[in-house]
Amino acid sequence: MDWNTLLCPERIRPVQKKYAGNDLRTEYEKDYHRIIGSAAFRRLQDKTQVFPLEQNDFIRTRLTHSLEVSSFCKSLGQNVSEKIIRLGLDPDFDGEKKAAVCDILQCAGLIHDIGNPPFGHFGETAIQEWFKQHLPALMFRGQPVSDLLTRQMQADLYHFEGNTQALRVVTRLHYLVDEHGMNLTKALLGTIIKYPVSSLEINRKSGDIQEKKMGYFYADQEAFEAVQQATGTDGSRHPLTFLLEAADDIAYKTADMEDTMKKGLISYQKLVAELNDRCRDAPEPCTRMIGWLEQRYQKAVAMGYEKPETYAIQNWVISVQGQMINCATEAFTDHYQQIMAGTYPHDLFHGTFGESMMEALGQIAYQYAFCSKPIFKLEIGADVIFEFLLGKFIDAVLNFDTQEALTAVQYKLVSLISADYMRIYQICSAGKPAEEKLYLRLLLVTDYISGMTDSYAKRLYQELNGIA
Repeated sequence: MDWNTLLCPERIRPVQKKYAGNDLRTEYEKDYHRIIGSAAFRRLQDKTQVFPLEQNDFIRTRLTHSLEVSSFCKSLGQNVSEKIIRLGLDPDFDGEKKAAVCDILQCAGLIHDIGNPPFGHFGETAIQEWFKQHLPALMFRGQPVSDLLTRQMQADLYHFEGNTQALRVVTRLHYLVDEHGMNLTKALLGTIIKYPVSSLEINRKSGDIQEKKMGYFYADQEAFEAVQQATGTDGSRHPLTFLLEAADDIAYKTADMEDTMKKGLISYQKLVAELNDRCRDAPEPCTRMIGWLEQRYQKAVAMGYEKPETYAIQNWVISVQGQMINCATEAFTDHYQQIMAGTYPHDLFHGTFGESMMEALGQIAYQYAFCSKPIFKLEIGADVIFEFLLGKFIDAVLNFDTQEALTAVQYKLVSLISADYMRIYQICSAGKPAEEKLYLRLLLVTDYISGMTDSYAKRLYQELNGIA
């Protein structure tokens, strides 16, 4: 792969250059303004990061998480670009490319979660499970829906994924001018495709990280292929995707720990004990980081802080984030040739001193936050909401846009779906066979529900059930 094509500034729909002389921004800077001005980005302020419908302003939402990821992305872009230049890893890589890399990564951090459904990662699971349980029983014109859809169409629904939906949101659903969504640069689109494989090519046992999940829906294959061709990635991950993934890992694994402690789900003493236990055999830099946490706590006690554990964890998190940024930077340049050849199969923390710390933080958050009773209660409630909304709206759209008459309730349910999403369906389904239209109608429902905020999904469920 070559940076001249990887940093492709083209858009899927070419933009008229009528006023180009008056606009001195780069194409990537224009991407940034398109993103922050979008409704899809604003809705992240009411979407779950870890704790659904949280009233505490300290706890992160998808919006604050995305801002943090964006910041780490830019830092990683600066670090890696400088090292490429200083080490002479690529004689064609210069300051202009460094600026482009930083701008692209900053934008990628903002939109990496823009396709996530309400109620966090549980929302993804709820959508997947609904289709696995109910799709085999759905009927259309006297035939099972599963007999009418292709294997890939079915697999798309069974493996619904927020990252995949993000590509759909920015290339289709955010109706800015037409059916091309935000019409972002192909370099940016390539960066957010974490898994450049279809739902039929998922292979979690291969050991190659890019085959872990699907990266695009069958409905968006044309956009995916256009991005791959323009950036020259040819079935491989875009190199900047590794940095986006590292920034995401750094942000959520350190922030989840901070939020979990703030919620009172783990004490400072328990956190230290868990870190020491899980990192017992870790490399020295990792164990040294745990020592820093204890030092910060002792400093806070000596200074008479009311909550020394809060002071310690907040300061420690910043130190860990800095260490992980350095770790990911070194890994990217150490494996530069493999990454550029599209043959590096791991994340950037694999085999580094940071791997043990990242794994420990993830395991601790899972045990004390994701497996806590408050989260279980909220997820059970969220499951009821998804079960109801998916059941009602999918029943309503099965015969929509066909010769079959809708019931009065089905007609009203369809009328509730976003007019922009409906317009995209009409454009994309025009001239398509009945089976593909059926698939697109099912995506119309997942588009609508995954675009909801936590509060809206809960409110709509209550309204449709007559709950005051």
